[in-house]
Amino acid sequence: MRTKQTKPDPDKINIVTLGCAKNIVDSEVLLTQLRASKFDVSHESRQGNAGTVVINTCGFIDRAKEQSIQTIVDFLELKKEGAIKRVFVTGCLSQRYKPELMRDLPDVDGYFGTHDLPDLLKTLGADYRKELLGDRITVTEGHYAYLKVSEGCDRGCSFCAIPLMRGKHVSRSIDFLVDEAEHLVKRGVKEIMLIAQDLTFYGLDLYKERRLNELLLRLSDVEGLEWIRLHYAYPSHFPLDILPTIRDRSNICKYLDMPIQHASDAMLKRMRRATSRAKLTDLIKRIRDEVPGVAIRSTLLVGHPGETEREHEELLDFLKETRLERVGAFIYSHEENTHSYTFDDDVPAEVKEQRLDQVMLLQQNISLELNKARIGQVMKTIIDREEGTVAIGRTEFDSPDIDNEVIVESPGLEVGEFYDVTITDGEEYDLVGKVG
Repeated sequence: MRTKQTKPDPDKINIVTLGCAKNIVDSEVLLTQLRASKFDVSHESRQGNAGTVVINTCGFIDRAKEQSIQTIVDFLELKKEGAIKRVFVTGCLSQRYKPELMRDLPDVDGYFGTHDLPDLLKTLGADYRKELLGDRITVTEGHYAYLKVSEGCDRGCSFCAIPLMRGKHVSRSIDFLVDEAEHLVKRGVKEIMLIAQDLTFYGLDLYKERRLNELLLRLSDVEGLEWIRLHYAYPSHFPLDILPTIRDRSNICKYLDMPIQHASDAMLKRMRRATSRAKLTDLIKRIRDEVPGVAIRSTLLVGHPGETEREHEELLDFLKETRLERVGAFIYSHEENTHSYTFDDDVPAEVKEQRLDQVMLLQQNISLELNKARIGQVMKTIIDREEGTVAIGRTEFDSPDIDNEVIVESPGLEVGEFYDVTITDGEEYDLVGKVG
């Protein structure tokens, strides 16, 4: 949220982004298009003098929706005070709830969905320039960026509303993505995170076969691209051909984000995940066998309708057994028009919170043990920022904002550069080290 304005500049636009990395990419595309039309546009500016605000919303779960709505309300209050001239809303929440939003928040100057970029630009007075696609100004730290390889999802997970907001799976061509990666590298990017709702489907719509491995090989050949990281690989029908590529290509991080959501067979069936605990266990073993040292990140869902205490314990047992390197978890949100919405949301809120706490406490202890085992190792680390007298970086096993960081107690390090860091201590979610 920005500070209160006194004199809004009608020629300035401020873009505010909520939600996931896919939304960040969408905001970057909007920013690039507007600047090409000579607009004075910023991303999450704190100056507080932009006359127009565009809020890129998230509508995934209740908490995200609440944050999006509150942000809209806050900016509408500034508009009422005369500190803002116009407020526009775009993104997932607007895509899914446009009629309701127009009814309840009529003072918004316009609502646009996830596929309405040309209409939004036209409303703002800008031209939609197709030739700019792939040449993107980033709003992340200059040395890393997200690369959206596809849009939408064809999976039928019972709890997920993403297809309602993002549509069916649509891959972007390999040539286009390589071209975009090359543009990013020319802008100083050294690390890219491949993002999609489901990486494992990549290429099926365009090429009639899965081509994630080919994409990885082509991206790995981009000169100057030092780290490539994979996010959101669905475990069912996992493309095993990418494992030797991850193992053998030095600029592909030994890191895999693979949301499994649960580990109870009954819950996996209820969630329509098309897998089982045994298959998940075998897949994790196969990944670790073929890519020694790999860090597997996963996302878990607690409190889905019908989840019993026994099924929750099965999930905890699975975590104890597999000792996943990175885990995030969230509480089930009862989303209308999903299959899970046909069930009673019968797990009490306080039980959901307790189960979330149990998952994260268990993972915290696992993470601490794994980090302590790193003491004495020398790890290639990229520096993201400075904080006082220390630098904050990441290893190849960690993605920005969601994973562990390395606190480097060495002076004079440059942001965006790689260093060999000797690990001197391990905490629950951080490593501590020094250069040299």
